[in-house]
Amino acid sequence: MVKSKKGYKFFAALAVAGVSFLPVVLPANNITVKGSDTMIVLGQKWAEVYMQKNPDVTLQVTGGGSGTGIAALLNGTTDIANASRSIKEKETEKAKQAGYYPEQFEVAFDSIAIVVNKDNSVQALTLKQIMGIYTGKINNWSEVGGNPGSIMRYSRESNSGTYAFMKEVVLKNQDYAPDCQTVPGTSAVANAVGKDPNGIGYGGAAYFIHQPQVKIVSVKKNDKSEAVNPVNADGKLDYEAAWSGRYPVARYLYMYTPFKPKGAVRQYLDWILGPEGQKIVEEEGYIPLPNKES
Repeated sequence: MVKSKKGYKFFAALAVAGVSFLPVVLPANNITVKGSDTMIVLGQKWAEVYMQKNPDVTLQVTGGGSGTGIAALLNGTTDIANASRSIKEKETEKAKQAGYYPEQFEVAFDSIAIVVNKDNSVQALTLKQIMGIYTGKINNWSEVGGNPGSIMRYSRESNSGTYAFMKEVVLKNQDYAPDCQTVPGTSAVANAVGKDPNGIGYGGAAYFIHQPQVKIVSVKKNDKSEAVNPVNADGKLDYEAAWSGRYPVARYLYMYTPFKPKGAVRQYLDWILGPEGQKIVEEEGYIPLPNKES
C-alpha cells in the first residue's frame, strides 16, 4: 500500500516473523547516502551546504547507481538511498524479508533528454521512434527523417535508474537491442555521442545543456502531438513542461530510508524538501518539486 504526503510516499509492509538479523544502526549524526549517479552532484551539494549549517552532522555521499543504493539500503549499509526510479516490487518484498519498511521521498524532478551528435539533422523524435531505435527495430537515421547512416545506440548500464526508467516508460518493458553500447554515466554518454556522428544517447537534461558536442532533440508523444524540448529557447530547463507532462520523458528523483526516519535523518530530509533544499535543486540544474517555494 502506498500513501502520498507532502512530496513523499510511504511504502507500508507487513511485519515479518522470524527475521534472522537486526538492521545495522549507524551513528545518529553520521548519515550515509548511496545510489543514483544522476543525483550524485545534487546529493553532494546538499550535503556540503547542510554540513556547513550543521557542523555536528557528517554526511557521506557516493554513487554507483540506483540499484546499488537500494541494495545498500536493504543490507543495512546506508541510511538513505538515492534513486532515479521508484523501488521495484521485488525490492520491496526483499525489504520485508529482511525486516525493513522502506519509505519513499520525492525530492526533485528530472527531464531525461534524448541526445544526438550536434551535426545530426534530426530535430525531433516520437516516443515510438525512440522505442524502435533502442529495441533494434529502427537501425538507420533515414528511417526517422535523418541523413542515411547506421544508428549507434548508447545506453546506461543496467544498474542505472535511468536505464530502468527508459526501459519501463519508453521501451514499454521490451529489451534493449543487443548492440547497445553501455556506458557508466551521463558524462560518458555525452562523450560517446559527441564523437560519433551517428550516435544517440539519453540522460539528465541539465547535464547536456552545456555540452556543445551534442544536440537535445525534441520529443513527441505521437505523430500528431507537438514536439517538446526539455530545454527552453534561452537554454534553461523547462520546468512547466516537466511538471505538466507536456515533455513526456520526465520523472521524480527519490530518496529512500529503511524505516520512518527520525532524528538527524528526518531533519535532513525536511531541509531538502524545504525552500533551502529546493533552491539548491535549481542551482544545480535540476527541477524543483512543483508548488515548492524556491
